[in-house]
Amino acid sequence: MNPTMKKMTVLELVDRYLSTKTGMKPNTVANYKFVRNLLLKEEFSGRKIGDVKTSDAKMFLIKLQNDGRRHSSIKTVRGVLRPAFQMAVDDDCLIKNPFAFSLAGVVINDSVTREAITNMQMKKFMRFVHDDVVYCKYYETVWIHRRLRLT
Repeated sequence: MNPTMKKMTVLELVDRYLSTKTGMKPNTVANYKFVRNLLLKEEFSGRKIGDVKTSDAKMFLIKLQNDGRRHSSIKTVRGVLRPAFQMAVDDDCLIKNPFAFSLAGVVINDSVTREAITNMQMKKFMRFVHDDVVYCKYYETVWIHRRLRLT
């Protein structure tokens, strides 16, 4: 156990973790920046990692939801904190990862599954492709791809 590393703050740990990430796609970089900027505004980021308990981690995520953060944002934050704390465990700085719990039992999933196109719209589109003089040659291909997506 490294007592010096236990005194590292949550933000310092996240920075250390993020410094190990290379070759990321632009969306991943944007998500990491989002999490880091969110943490900068939170008192939790100044806590010593050795002092963070599982209940503290849960209460932090609940606080984010109570502050109006959506489930997807909280999931993104946890998606950085969990592996960052796991890195601290792997480096023998901590015995246990305080973020190693199921998110489902902690915050309410307010996510809504969005449908890109309704069934009625798809039927109209398929009818258009079928009946159109130019696009009718693509009907079979579109129909096959549609069937593959439904299975």
